[in-house]
Amino acid sequence: MMMMMSSDSMDCSTETEEESFKSNGIEKTKISLMRTLVETQDPSSKEVDDLTFRRFLRARDLDVEKASAMFLKYLNWRRNFVPNGSISPSEVAQEIEQNKMFLQGSDKKGQLIAVVLAARHFQHKGGVEEFKRFIVYAFDKIFARMPPGQEKFVVIGDLEGWGYANSDIRAYLAALSLVQEYYPERLEKLFIVHAPYIFMTAWKIVYPFIDNKTRKKIVFVGSKTLKSTLLEEIDESQLPETYGGKLPLVPIHDC
Repeated sequence: MMMMMSSDSMDCSTETEEESFKSNGIEKTKISLMRTLVETQDPSSKEVDDLTFRRFLRARDLDVEKASAMFLKYLNWRRNFVPNGSISPSEVAQEIEQNKMFLQGSDKKGQLIAVVLAARHFQHKGGVEEFKRFIVYAFDKIFARMPPGQEKFVVIGDLEGWGYANSDIRAYLAALSLVQEYYPERLEKLFIVHAPYIFMTAWKIVYPFIDNKTRKKIVFVGSKTLKSTLLEEIDESQLPETYGGKLPLVPIHDC
């Protein structure tokens, strides 16, 4: 299995206060430039906060023009894909019925934890479009619960019991596209646990579409080190019961 480890924590620990201040100063300047550029093309962006601009800037390595193009594309997509401002449960009823995504607890940084039980995912008549709506529905739920100052969340992707009947490459690619194109710098880390060998067939198809920034956030965790690995970043009191913690899983639609 390909093992990819996040370098985020190492970067933060080695950065000096002077470097941090310089970096923040550069970001503030570029946020101002980006805001000016974007607002001339889409006045609705005046309501957007600086943290959102910063996420898109970081996703494009502080390139103002590229980040602006990415953000304008996001605004246009959001208007068309979520015309009412939010996704209602009735629009993702078949996805909710599968009861496959949960939200409970937070890691040691205070970032929310989502759990996905991949073996409960099956294709249905709603197709990829309903699946994409469900992703947006779930993300909006997560963002609404984020405490002030938090921007990212952690996902535990549990593949226990996963088989070819659950394999849905189009859905996986759709979710990946949403995360990378419209929700940059939101995912802190994705722990993939209980991955069966047959999953690697699907993984080899999806892997080339994962950008380098996202690859660094994906970690395959072996069953023997599952609890100890999760406990490095999540206190036992915040870890779901199914992984040896103390919190029950709460379905995302009940949050």
